[in-house]
Amino acid sequence: MGAWLPPACWYEPRSAQEFSTYVEDMYDETINAPGQANYAKSSVGEFRQTYKDGEYQNYNLDKADEGSWWVAVRDENRWMEPEAQACDRAPFWVVTGAAPDVPQAVTPQVLAELAYNRLHLPDTEVTLAPAVATKVNLPTWAWLDKTRFKPVEVTASLHVGGLDIQATTTASPVSLRLEPGTRDAETYPASGECTFGDTGSIGEKYAPGKADRTPPCGIKYLRSSGDGAFQLHATVTWEITWSGTGNPGPTRLPDGSFGKTQDIKVQEIQSINR
Repeated sequence: MGAWLPPACWYEPRSAQEFSTYVEDMYDETINAPGQANYAKSSVGEFRQTYKDGEYQNYNLDKADEGSWWVAVRDENRWMEPEAQACDRAPFWVVTGAAPDVPQAVTPQVLAELAYNRLHLPDTEVTLAPAVATKVNLPTWAWLDKTRFKPVEVTASLHVGGLDIQATTTASPVSLRLEPGTRDAETYPASGECTFGDTGSIGEKYAPGKADRTPPCGIKYLRSSGDGAFQLHATVTWEITWSGTGNPGPTRLPDGSFGKTQDIKVQEIQSINR
């Protein structure tokens, strides 16, 4: 949503048992994989050695109540990006209650930013009246279905190794911007930016008896689209906030915008002279 992106990588804790299971499974899978290169087997063997019988002993399982392992995690959708390679420190042990000495350690705000990236917002499609084709100089009403365009939230939490944090990120639609697809058009309001009205929705649903009224959100085309259609582009701006552990909030994150283009046919009004 927009140009802002949440972290591509971060560090989060694992219990001693979780970490030992992860390393042993990775080791077994690599060693037993048919045709696996020797350098890969050697690398995973050295990694296992460090935490099992080397610098650490048996993954610190005997100290499971005293701390946790912190490991690098990359966003699965961005793991090839340069930003995702910034978390390159090998897993390290942190005593319970101590702060990890890495800038990318997971925090409630990091969880909120990750939840931001998991928001599933409705497709930006504006309801129009007339729906099939409008006429030149006829105000076309536009609105959003308020049963679909309502606040959406995602909660992320982490409970491990003495760390118990959570964050809820909420997206609320605040405005709709209409771009007619031609200069030969006027928008309502003139700015093309429709905001929430008294009904709690963006725009107002058309109903019989409103034909002589000016729509609070809409367009008036000044010429025909001919045999084709104009490309109406509608963009919804969502206000993003979060609250969670240590932050009753809500606290703002960068707004997000989603847009979509839809065809709109504009016809000349036909009249008969007698």
